[in-house]
Amino acid sequence: MNWQWFHRLGSPKWFYAKCTRWLPWLWLICVTLFGFGLYQGLLNSVADYQQGETVRIMYLHVPTAFASMMFYVTMAVAAAVGYIWRMKMAHMVAISVAPVGAAMTFLALATGSLWGQPTWGTWWVWDARLTSELILLFLYLGFIALHQSFEDREVGDRAAGVLAMVGVINVPIIHYSVYWWNSLHQGATVSKLDKPSLDPSMLSALMYMLLAVILFCSIIIIMRLRNEILSREQGKQWIKEVL
Repeated sequence: MNWQWFHRLGSPKWFYAKCTRWLPWLWLICVTLFGFGLYQGLLNSVADYQQGETVRIMYLHVPTAFASMMFYVTMAVAAAVGYIWRMKMAHMVAISVAPVGAAMTFLALATGSLWGQPTWGTWWVWDARLTSELILLFLYLGFIALHQSFEDREVGDRAAGVLAMVGVINVPIIHYSVYWWNSLHQGATVSKLDKPSLDPSMLSALMYMLLAVILFCSIIIIMRLRNEILSREQGKQWIKEVL
C-alpha cells in the first residue's frame, strides 16, 4: 500500500500550500449549500403537524449536534495519531478542531433549548442525551484549557491528547443514550435502517444544512490550522518564502 499521501499530510509545508488553493472553492461550495439549505428549510419545506414552524430549528440543531460528535472523534483520532506516531501535524489538527467543535456543541445545546421549550415546556431537563452533550462541551473546554496550561507545546499536545482519547467514549453514549435510558429526546429519524421518518422536503433541507455546516466547520478548521502552522513553523525558511 502506498502511504505517500499520509506522509504528505504530515508535512506542514505541503498542507499549507494545498489548503491555500482549496479555500476559495470550499467557500463557494459552502455558500451554495447554505443557500439551498436555507431556502429549502425556511421556505420550501412543510411544517410539522405537531410542532408547527418550530420544527425549522431542526435544520440548525441537528447539523450542529452531529458536527459536535463528528469533530470530537476527529480531534481524538488526530490526537491518537500524534501521540502514537509523534506527528506534529496531527497535534496541530487536534488543537485546531477543538474550539470549532466546542462552538458546535454550544450551538447544539442552545438550539436544543430553543426547540425544547415549546416542545417539552421547559428550556432544560437533565435528560441522558442533553447531559452527555453537556459533558462533551466540558471535554472540549477541558482539552483547550489543558493544552494551554503548558508552556511547552509538545507537552501540552500529549497531555491534552490523552484527555481527547479517553473522552471519546462519551460520543457513543450520546448517540445511544435515547435507547439505553428513558429519554424525552426523540430517537433516530434520518439514520434508521428502514426509511427516514421525515417528509422528503424536510429531509432534503436537513441534508443540505448538514453538509453546509460540516463544510463550514472544516473551512474554519483549515484556516485555524494554517495559523497554527505559521505559529509553530516560524523561523523556517519556507515560511519566510511564503510570507
